[in-house]
Amino acid sequence: MRTITLHKDDVFNGYLVLVNRTNPIKGPLFKNISTLVPFSIVDEKILLEKRASAFLIHLIEKINSKEKIVPVSGYRSKEEQETIFEESLLENGRDFTERYVAFPNCSEHQTGLAIDLAENQPVIDFIRPSFPYSGIFAEFRELAADYGFIERYEKNKEELTGISHEPWHFRYVGFPHANRIQKLGFCLEEYIQFLRDFPIGGTPYTFIEKELEFNVFHVRANEEWTTIEIPEDCLYQISGNNVDGFIVTIWSRPL
Repeated sequence: MRTITLHKDDVFNGYLVLVNRTNPIKGPLFKNISTLVPFSIVDEKILLEKRASAFLIHLIEKINSKEKIVPVSGYRSKEEQETIFEESLLENGRDFTERYVAFPNCSEHQTGLAIDLAENQPVIDFIRPSFPYSGIFAEFRELAADYGFIERYEKNKEELTGISHEPWHFRYVGFPHANRIQKLGFCLEEYIQFLRDFPIGGTPYTFIEKELEFNVFHVRANEEWTTIEIPEDCLYQISGNNVDGFIVTIWSRPL
């Protein structure tokens, strides 16, 4: 067995972090922001976490949509989020702003894992860009999970996410979790809660995806350090959930 030791601050880092009003960005800044890269050569100010950017570029190239799908907003600092929130309050009022703009430190954009995309038009609404459910945009959504992305704020999930339906907002959670979230019909809040029912040491959440068998556990974080035992003969990922601990994903080829 391999022994992995995690610090309490690692709860705030990883591709499965849940960021919302109930679970704001806490402690040190997400490590994701140390690996930000320009997503678009057209606008180098739009940044994404390195892996998220690479997979999104591959997806857009796969469906040959570079001229039809354009980035609107990627990583934002806390200060940028504060400015957007305050300007929307003045321009659109509190009800609209709280439905479509996350509070500072409650925004996924601050993680570097979220991006707003738009249909390429002469005029694009920064807060609510157009991203339809037809044509090339439907093709994008059909393949998004295979590249690690979910449509984060779906219709009829508003009470759980705290944000209105946003067809343009996509969040990188990585493979295989994007596929699971999509197949289960969950929003990220529901998925993180669901995985807490599979504590390490018990029966894992097991599934097969792309001919690989995955076993997923939840590990509650200890006060300072948390130790996890991982089998030697497998691959694994560990992500904090920004709530109470870690999601451990172990995989191998099924027998």
